[in-house]
Amino acid sequence: MLAAIAMTIGLFFAMNIGASGAAASMGIAYGSGSIKSRKTALLLCGAAVFLGAWLGGGEVVKTMGSGIVPKSTFTVSIALIVLASAALSLFLANIFGIPLSTSEVTVGSVVGAGIAYQSLFASKLLWIISFWLITPLAAFIIAVIAAKLIRILRSTKKTKKPGTIRFLGFLVTLMGLFEAFSAGMNNVANAVGPLVGADILPPEAGIFWGGIFVAAGAVFLGSKVLETNGKKITDIRLEEGCIISGTGAGIVTAASLFGIPVPLTQITTSSIIGIGFAGQGRSVFQKEIVIRLLGVWLVSPVLSMVLSYTLIQIIIKHDFYPIVAMAGVLISVFGVRFLMGRQNTALPENETYKLARKG
Repeated sequence: MLAAIAMTIGLFFAMNIGASGAAASMGIAYGSGSIKSRKTALLLCGAAVFLGAWLGGGEVVKTMGSGIVPKSTFTVSIALIVLASAALSLFLANIFGIPLSTSEVTVGSVVGAGIAYQSLFASKLLWIISFWLITPLAAFIIAVIAAKLIRILRSTKKTKKPGTIRFLGFLVTLMGLFEAFSAGMNNVANAVGPLVGADILPPEAGIFWGGIFVAAGAVFLGSKVLETNGKKITDIRLEEGCIISGTGAGIVTAASLFGIPVPLTQITTSSIIGIGFAGQGRSVFQKEIVIRLLGVWLVSPVLSMVLSYTLIQIIIKHDFYPIVAMAGVLISVFGVRFLMGRQNTALPENETYKLARKG
C-alpha cells in the first residue's frame, strides 16, 4: 500500500516537473514564431524530455537513490516521506510566492533523511553543492563572452539577411530541444530516484516511467508555461535565445553525465543576466534579482530538508521536538517572503528577458 502511494506521488511529481521546467524549454522557439503551433512545440518538448531521461538519466537517478545516503536508508516509508516532503515544499512555496528548484528541493529531502539516520555521504553532498555554486557562474561567464561575440557579428549587418534569420530560427528550435533533453536527463531523478533507492521500481523501469510522466506533464499540462515563456521572449533576439538555451542545456547535460542534480532555472537566469551584463555592465545586478537568486538557493534545500527530517522524526521515530525546528523554518520563509515583498517575489514576466536587450 505504501509503495503504491509513494509511486503515485513520485509519478505525479514527475508530471509537474514536466509541466513547469521542461515545458519552459521551448518557450523561446514558440514565442519567436520559429515553431508556429503550440501543440507541435509541446509534442517536440515531450519527445526530447523522454529521450533525455531514457538515454541519459541513469547517473542522476543513481545519485538520488544511493549517492547522497546509503541505499539501505531508503525504505518504502522513507521514500514516501522524501517525495512527500519535496512535493509539500513546492506547495508551501507556491502559497508564499517563492519559486523553488525541484532539484534542490529533492536533494534537500534526501539529505533530511540522511541526517535523521546519520547516514549522509558528506563528500558527495559537498560535490553537489559545489556544482550549484559553479554552474550559475559558468553560465554567466559563457553568456557574457557569447553576447560580446554576437555584438561584433551584428556590426557586420549579416545577421539581418533573410537566410540568416531562418537559420537562427532553426537553431533556436534545436537549442530548445537540447534544453528539453537536458531537463529530462537531470530532472527525472527528482521524481523516481527515491523510488529506485527503496527498490519500489528497478532503475530501468524507474527511468522509463519517470520519463513518460515528465513528458506527459510537458505535453498535457505545459501549455500555460509555454504561453508565459513565449510572451517573455518578445524582448529577446533569436541569437540571444540560442545562448540562453544552449548554455543551460550544455551545462545541465555535463552535470548529468557526472550524476549531479543541478537547478536549470538558476542556470538559465544566470545566462540571461550575463547577456544583460554584456550590454549594460554592472547596472544589470538589480537588488530584486540578487534577492531572488539567493532566496531560491537558500530556501529550496533547507525547507525540504527540515520537512523530511521532521516528518521522519514524528511519523517513524515518534519524536515531536523537531516541530520546533519546523516552526523556525516556516518563520524564516515568511521573513524571506516579507523582505522580497509581494510585488518583488520575482521579476515581472518580461523584466528578466528585458535584461538581455537593454543597452
